[in-house]
Amino acid sequence: MNYFILSFLFFGLIVLFSSFVTVKQGTIAVLTVFGKYRRQLRPGLSLKIPLIEQIHSRISIQNRSVELSFQAVTQDQANVYFKAMLLYSVINHDEETIKNVAFKFVDATNLMQALIRTIEGSIRAYVATQKQANVLAQRNEIVEHVKHQIDQVLESWGYHLQDLQLNDITFDEEIMRSMSRVVASNNLKAAAENEGQALLITKTKGAEADGNAIKIAAAAEREAAQLRGQGIALFRAEVAHGMTKAAQEMEQANLDISVILFTMWTESIKHFAENSEGNVIFLDGSTEGMNKTMKEMMAMQLERKGK
Repeated sequence: MNYFILSFLFFGLIVLFSSFVTVKQGTIAVLTVFGKYRRQLRPGLSLKIPLIEQIHSRISIQNRSVELSFQAVTQDQANVYFKAMLLYSVINHDEETIKNVAFKFVDATNLMQALIRTIEGSIRAYVATQKQANVLAQRNEIVEHVKHQIDQVLESWGYHLQDLQLNDITFDEEIMRSMSRVVASNNLKAAAENEGQALLITKTKGAEADGNAIKIAAAAEREAAQLRGQGIALFRAEVAHGMTKAAQEMEQANLDISVILFTMWTESIKHFAENSEGNVIFLDGSTEGMNKTMKEMMAMQLERKGK
């Protein structure tokens, strides 16, 4: 009798403790009764009917990630190798959503296989319409295309695609070498064009500087010539003024004007001798030559007076 009571109490304790269920944070437990969906349990401590309600699965409502590696073929028959990171999660905590997540697939392995193959198929279909030269530049377009194509499919499974990152896009080794050569040749071309532009700018600026220097030098020479001309003109004017005054004083003193001419003649010879610096100057220094020169100068003076 005591053995029976102890057995009954032990069985009762087992049943009592089995009615308590602890659900971790970020997880939802799905309960079934004889294989049929009954309800879901939220995170925390909950109760269930012992021996009748069973935990079918525990569904994580946190974000999950998976890495993908696959190959695609472009329109011009180039092999493209992708490495991607997929981030997905349960859409929400609604009952219908949780039921889809719990019962659409046999287990998580089948879900993952279907998810990966769906994404790979979507990317392959898009890449097949593009040429090899355009694939690298269309990383964002590929991601947007995949999201648009599989969002509805994932919703029917109870999931939502949070993000898809194409971390690496490569081609066959031969194509990569040819692409490197193209990039190198383009860089050399750009460098040559830049060097040509720099040389053109340098020569243009040099020519402009030379032209400006010539203009400045010409302007300075022109100004100097003007100043020299003005100086010569002023000198001649002063000489003429001095000679006129001297002539007037000679007339007032009843002296011959030829004395002035004789003085100018001797001063000229003296100036030639002092400033010749070794040059040979031929002058007729005879009395006859002086008389001839004096007569010519007086004749010119008389001619000016006659005018």
